[in-house]
Amino acid sequence: MRWLTVGLLAVIVLLQYPLWLGKGGWLKVWEYDRQLKVQREETRKLEIRNAGLDAEVRDLKQGYDAIEERARFELGMVKQDEVFVQIPDEPAGERR
Repeated sequence: MRWLTVGLLAVIVLLQYPLWLGKGGWLKVWEYDRQLKVQREETRKLEIRNAGLDAEVRDLKQGYDAIEERARFELGMVKQDEVFVQIPDEPAGERR
């Protein structure tokens, strides 16, 4: 009777091995689930960024206001007959 019990326990252990440690076992499933959550979060961030870029592209295609704003702030351009005045952050006496 003792050998039968040991034999049945061995069979149970052998049947449990693929379930926990095999190619499609629970440990692999948990790892894949974790990777899927990380990938979904990354995808969500990229979708938000893409939506912002899409809105910017549509704005640039539709009107000149966005183009003018970029030219002013990024390139320092001014319109004809405009006066450009630059105010330094610190007074002239405190500069090094």
